[in-house]
Amino acid sequence: MQDFNSAFRFAIIATCTFYVSVAQAETFSGKVVGIADGDTLTVLTASRQQHKIRLAEIDAPEKDQPFGTNSKQSLTNLCFGKEAEVIPRASDRDKRTVARVKCAGLDANAEQVNRGMAWVYRKYARDNKLYVLQHHAKVAKRGLWSDPSPIPPSAWRHQRRQM
Repeated sequence: MQDFNSAFRFAIIATCTFYVSVAQAETFSGKVVGIADGDTLTVLTASRQQHKIRLAEIDAPEKDQPFGTNSKQSLTNLCFGKEAEVIPRASDRDKRTVARVKCAGLDANAEQVNRGMAWVYRKYARDNKLYVLQHHAKVAKRGLWSDPSPIPPSAWRHQRRQM
């Protein structure tokens, strides 16, 4: 009987996990109404729900970091006031939806990397195309790659915590 209860509990948990994953994966759209930084924006859906979105697979410079303001302005130019398609991947510890985002049909995640306004976030990146775009941005010295020794945001955050 105990084996049956354990198996039943496992089946319930697995089913719930599946449905939560499916719910997170549903694509939605809305208008971009806010830009927090180079990899975070806010989307307002037709049902008037606001969603804070963290662009998946990339990491933009922090606001107080070199190119932080440029990165935010780049994402603003790409997305602000435009219709966005949000393809959720996960949620982060700040309760933001981590997603790929297309603004007016353009892949904002990839474009930020292409413009040299964000790094590929190696820890989470799944799209190999992003590495190619980053390489081209580096070679062309676009954006943050014009700095002779740019500091990745994760290292910048670590340094700030040590102060």
